[in-house]
This record gives sequence, C-alpha cells and structure tokens, in this order.
Amino acid sequence: MLIGSGGREHALAWKLAQSPNCDTLFAAPGNPGIAQDAELVDLNIVDHAAVIAFCAGHNIGLVVVGPEAPLVSGLGDSLRDAGIPVFGPNQKAAQLEGSKGFTKDMCAAAGIPTAGYARHDSKASAMAGLDAFNAPYVIKADGLAAGKGVIIAETRAEAEAAIDDMFGGGFGDAGASVVIEEFMTGEEASFFALTDGRDVVAFGSAQDHKRVGDGDTGPNTGGMGAYSPAFVLTDELQAQVMDRIIRPTVAYMAANDMPYSGVLFAGLMLTDEGPKLIEYNARFGDPECQVLMTRFQGDLAILMLAVATGTLAQAEPPTFSHQAALTIVMAANGYPALPEKGGIIDLADVPDAKIFHAGTSEVGGQLIASGGRVLNVTASGDTVTQAQAIAYTAVDSIDFPGGFCRRDIGWREVAREGTTGT
Repeated sequence: MLIGSGGREHALAWKLAQSPNCDTLFAAPGNPGIAQDAELVDLNIVDHAAVIAFCAGHNIGLVVVGPEAPLVSGLGDSLRDAGIPVFGPNQKAAQLEGSKGFTKDMCAAAGIPTAGYARHDSKASAMAGLDAFNAPYVIKADGLAAGKGVIIAETRAEAEAAIDDMFGGGFGDAGASVVIEEFMTGEEASFFALTDGRDVVAFGSAQDHKRVGDGDTGPNTGGMGAYSPAFVLTDELQAQVMDRIIRPTVAYMAANDMPYSGVLFAGLMLTDEGPKLIEYNARFGDPECQVLMTRFQGDLAILMLAVATGTLAQAEPPTFSHQAALTIVMAANGYPALPEKGGIIDLADVPDAKIFHAGTSEVGGQLIASGGRVLNVTASGDTVTQAQAIAYTAVDSIDFPGGFCRRDIGWREVAREGTTGT
C-alpha cells in the first residue's frame, strides 16, 4: 500500500510496481498517473483506523508513506502498533521535519554542523531577536508549510514583515513558532540515506530548484525541477556527510528513545567549512524522488521492507545508473500563489521521457490540472546537458496551455559540463 497522491508517489509507485516481489500494489488516494501502476483506493488516509482495516483485509505486507503530513500525524505509529510493516518514521522521529526548532536543537546537542539559530515563540521576541543576526536573514516557520515556510529576507524590514506574516497566521499553525538562522553561503545539495534505526546506507544525491523563476528568481516553491546525481557532492564530501551529519543523527534519535526508520533527506549547504545541514525531511524529496527512482536499479520493495523490519544490514546495497536524470516541473499558471486549476492537458505525443503525474485528475475522460505542480517531465542522459535537452523536447511536445515551467533546470551542472567539455 502506497500512501499519497503526488509526483513523488507516482515515481515510487512506478518503481515499486517493477519489483518481482510486489504482486499487488494499492495506492491511496493516488492520481491518474499512479493508476497506471497501482490499484487506487478511495480511502481517507487521515483515518488511521480505516487504513489499518484496509491493510488487514487485503493482506498488506508493507505500507510506504510518501508525504510528510501522515508521518507527522503518527500514521507510522498506528500501523506499527497494528503489526503492519511501514516505511516511514514514527511521530516522534518525524519531528525532524515537523519542527525545524527540534532539528536545530538536535544538531546543537549532537554536534552536527549547521547554521547558528534562535527559536522564538512570540512576535515580540522574534523581532528583538533579529538584533543577533546580520542581513540577509533566514526566517523559518517552525512547522510544516508545504516547502514554502522559508523566507530569505535581504533587509531588516523584509525580515520584520516575514515575522509579522508568520505570527499573523500567514503560514497557519506552522508559523506559531519561528526559527531565525544565520545565512549560509555555498551551493545547496540534497543527500539521501536509508536507516532502520540502527544501520544506515547512502541512497543518492540530487540538486533541486526552489525558486519559481529562471535564474533562481521569485518566491520559493515546493520545487520546480531537479537532477541527480549532484556531482558537486563528491565521494569525499558524501563520506563527511555520513560521518558528521547522518550517523550522528541516527545515533542521537536512538539514544533518545526516538529511533528513526525510513529515509533521511538532508538538505545541505556546501560551505567553505564543509557540508552543513540546512534542514531534514522525513520522506523523499519532491521532485528529487523522481530522479532518484529513475536512476535506482534495485528492488525498491525489498529494500524498503528491510528498512521497515530492521534488517537493512542484510539487504543488497542500493545501486544506481551512471546516467544522469533530470526532471522538469510543469506547474499551473499562478503557482505558487494562486494556481489556476482546471486546465486541460494532452500527453498524446510525448517522446523519450517519463511523465510523472503530480497534480492531475480525470474529468469526463480528459486529463486536467488539479494542483499547483502538475507534471514532472523526466529524462535520462549520459550527461545532465543531454538529459536536459531530452526533457525539454518532451516538455515542448505537451499541450498544456494553462501551465508553465522554468527553462533552466540543471543550469549549474550544464555550465560546469560546458566548461569541462563533458
């Protein structure tokens, strides 16, 4: 059983369905793309008892939780209490994503390199707390904000406006507490590791593009595209990340009666002082998952089951294609503020690319946009430059007049490849 309905979940469904050990794959609630690989179930995933009853009635041997909200709400705990193996952390462990302040405190206690910070539970305290930092200011809503709860404020006035917005309800419950951070300089990269709470294995790298506009301009989004691997994250740097960030995190969580089981998604800043943790996510990234699954060559169902059952040490190590993968997010016009839903999409003549559905639905036999991020157009190539060219050729063949995308996904690596001639 796969829980979720976005592009990340379509990529997971696509890869899980390829496993010879997965005879039936259900997905709740799913989307039209996921329906190509799984049997969709009309199930309220907020109702833990209903999820457990379905699993019990259908002999489910593994539940994979895609998005963060069910994990933070404790779905993993409910399933484990019912004796159902689940890929994804329990509620306490999911605080690594559910509370940015919790993660910063964990870093301080475990000696994990990260930006300097301060937590504030009131507007007055946060406003005064700005005095301890220099511009640009990093202001974060403490809770879940769909990937949009981080404001980089260039001036004191912008920082104060962000704080006012957060405590004024602009981010819902997520903004009831805020974290102010030191601004870090460097290149960002995403690193993934699987852990059963004791053993840990690396699971690839990626770089994504958070800003809505070309040239990394405009507001932050959930992600407008990504590519894998992140070549800037060399083998030496990955070893440092495992030793200084990932393993200390797993050890800290276990020692504090919050063993972490699932995927650890570390957002990193590659600074002059070495990799530092920006934040953790308790699930695969979206759209990073799409490029990771495109490159992953193993049996995902068996690997996830090993994580869920505490037998990761006995599992085959993850293997990935040497090719690069790149995905482009096609979003509905108006995203991320007020996306225009209902636009008709025609995917009849798309060449040489895999289309993962993110925010789509079917109405009267037509595919329409039903979310902000709508499609993930994904391609592979011997280089990022080649994968990018194939992906944009596919984008240009899609009939989606109500949508848009960035035209420079992968630009950093394409520039580097142009310089080195690869």
